[in-house]
Amino acid sequence: MTHAVDDGVHRQLKDTVYQQLRDDIISGALPPGAVLREAELAPRFGVSKTPLRDALVRLQKDGFVTIPPYRSAVVVGYSRTDLREIYELRELLEGACARQAASYISADALAELARIVQASADCVTGGEVIEGRADELAELHDQFDLVMYAQSRNSRIGEMVGNIRGHIKRIGRLTAGIPGRLAKSVPEHQAIYEAIVQRDGAAAEALMRRHILSVMADQLTSIAETSSIT
Repeated sequence: MTHAVDDGVHRQLKDTVYQQLRDDIISGALPPGAVLREAELAPRFGVSKTPLRDALVRLQKDGFVTIPPYRSAVVVGYSRTDLREIYELRELLEGACARQAASYISADALAELARIVQASADCVTGGEVIEGRADELAELHDQFDLVMYAQSRNSRIGEMVGNIRGHIKRIGRLTAGIPGRLAKSVPEHQAIYEAIVQRDGAAAEALMRRHILSVMADQLTSIAETSSIT
């Protein structure tokens, strides 16, 4: 019985450390290149090195850190190949979500999309983000994505979206300064919403995939051919 309790506590500690480090990486509190030294992190979380190491291994599997042999873990950035792979997957998954939304979206979810689309439009004038409203618009874009993800009726698609969502949020934050990108997404989201209202699944999927490819293209052109997003 004691062992069962100990195992449960260990899992809880491991999950807590993992989630906090993951959140810090996605938010930018731990930027690419940050060294995650066990001797510094263990006192911060009040844990032994075992749950800390377990959390770092999970983060490596998620693609957020690398653990060189006999060295501390390091937070990684994104290469052009990383971006292409993530966005190719995002194109497929979110395209499927948009198609399903056109057939199955609830009245409440549709009303929420309408609110988000209108609020997003209110953040833009003349094709540019109104000064001081970039953070608000970025949050609205994230809300739009969340509503779309929720429309999947395939549990496996939902799991895959959950797995890459952290990377999507982090990439979005790292590249939020691309000129015109936030504003460009507003009419693209509007078009997807209108296709869903019209219950046109093929159009909704095509427009979503076009939107994802547009975001990817802007991000790829914003970095040098041989560099990574850091």
